[in-house]
Amino acid sequence: MLLLLELFSTLDVFTIQMEKIHVAAKQPIEVELEPGKTYSWCQCGRSKNQPFCDMSHVGTGILPKEFKVSVKRKVWLCMCKQTKTVPYCDGSHTKLE
Repeated sequence: MLLLLELFSTLDVFTIQMEKIHVAAKQPIEVELEPGKTYSWCQCGRSKNQPFCDMSHVGTGILPKEFKVSVKRKVWLCMCKQTKTVPYCDGSHTKLE
């Protein structure tokens, strides 16, 4: 039992505090994606290279979403960071104040 309590105490030290997600914009952005390429969508909203990650999330506890497409296509990527269909826009920006 003592060993178990020590383990939980140790885990508490390493708990990462998630910071608030920033709204990068209140509208989506249209981008053309290439097959075979791995994209890293900014999920924290801090990137200066929206909608893609520039590593500004480091230390926030928020990680980017990596994704690929199988064919070349234009898509609308979420910029409000509230979408339920990550990384694609689902219209969540229309409900923001």
